[in-house]
Amino acid sequence: MQIPRRKSDELRRRPEGPIHLSQGGLEQLKARLAAIKRALPELISETTRQADYGDRSDNAAYSEAKSALRRANWQILSIEDQLKRVVVISTEPNATGRVQLGSTVTLEIGGGQKTFQILGPRETDPGNGRISNLSPLGSALMNRMAGETVTIPTKNGPQEYKILEIR
Repeated sequence: MQIPRRKSDELRRRPEGPIHLSQGGLEQLKARLAAIKRALPELISETTRQADYGDRSDNAAYSEAKSALRRANWQILSIEDQLKRVVVISTEPNATGRVQLGSTVTLEIGGGQKTFQILGPRETDPGNGRISNLSPLGSALMNRMAGETVTIPTKNGPQEYKILEIR
């Protein structure tokens, strides 16, 4: 017989493996951790203040303060775990001539040109030209060289992209 599992237990399971971030993404993560740690004393004092109002079982404000404190502590633990697994993506000029994490790639798409930076999945912003190495286009571009053409299946049929330049 299997032991039943809670949905929340599955959601809290931390993914293993490295977390690929640019230097800017790493700095943002560190800043977020610092901001949460700065807010911690205020959350503790609010929880203590609400606890002083008496019966905790019927005190909704206390429950909310306690929940906010737990959430902040969980975020601190989560971010510290992420920081241990961060691998900084080099944005130095590409010496290999192949598309890799951190590469900036100029593509020819249907007569026009578009430039993308290949980053990890946590820093994607396709509207600003930052795509994940795990996206269909990003994974098709990985380890390719300038001059090669990649074809991506889309709902409107296959789309061809020619690699013009890799930086």
